[in-house]
Amino acid sequence: MSWKDKLIIALDVSDAKKALEIVDMLGDYAAVFKVGFELFVTAGPKVVEDIQKKGKRVFLDLKFHDIPNTVTKAALVAARLGVYMFNVHTSGGLEMMKICRDSVAELCVKENIKKPKIIGVTVLTSLNGDILKNEVGIHYSLKNHVKHLALLARQAGLDGVVASPQEITMIKQNCGKDFLVVAPGIRTSWTPPDDQHRTATPKEALKNGADYIVMGRGILKQEDPIKALELISLEILTA
Repeated sequence: MSWKDKLIIALDVSDAKKALEIVDMLGDYAAVFKVGFELFVTAGPKVVEDIQKKGKRVFLDLKFHDIPNTVTKAALVAARLGVYMFNVHTSGGLEMMKICRDSVAELCVKENIKKPKIIGVTVLTSLNGDILKNEVGIHYSLKNHVKHLALLARQAGLDGVVASPQEITMIKQNCGKDFLVVAPGIRTSWTPPDDQHRTATPKEALKNGADYIVMGRGILKQEDPIKALELISLEILTA
């Protein structure tokens, strides 16, 4: 897999026109673009279709988390939309993940649709151990919790997980090298601190074994996004 296939650019904007302009501007540097809550709530499924018409793949980052029936229905819609990847919250439980995975696989065979990758969200990168313990009520270590959720996702038959770059090595050791890890919280050395707690540079994340790295603000907030991407690409190649 080339470095361009490993980089997912987050379209964290609220305007479909702006999102498509970003795809046109940065399309030479990435094959996958992430559509999250902000853009999807504003622009709906059409923006996903428009990105795909440009020959790019879409990671639909809506973090489905509900009862199994509701999540499964949403997952089937995502599969029919033709997305490359979508995610669910692992904390929704084994049954939710397994029914979602099995239903999508059955639909794709029945309707001759390419099966999307289904990724389980473990612990958000904006959380740390203190928040997990004192606010969420999880009283064992953050890494142990991520490990538990990753193993649960593997048991459910998911393709991989979303996890901070600091947990990649542990997940690969426990879930296998073929179990995908999508790593958000990627920050270059020149990126100022923000609401992400568990971060790493692109080089560090890929050296740790990340299959995909997600970058948004670290590129789009730069004065010259293309120059920033060129510098990032050099860093990725050294990994």
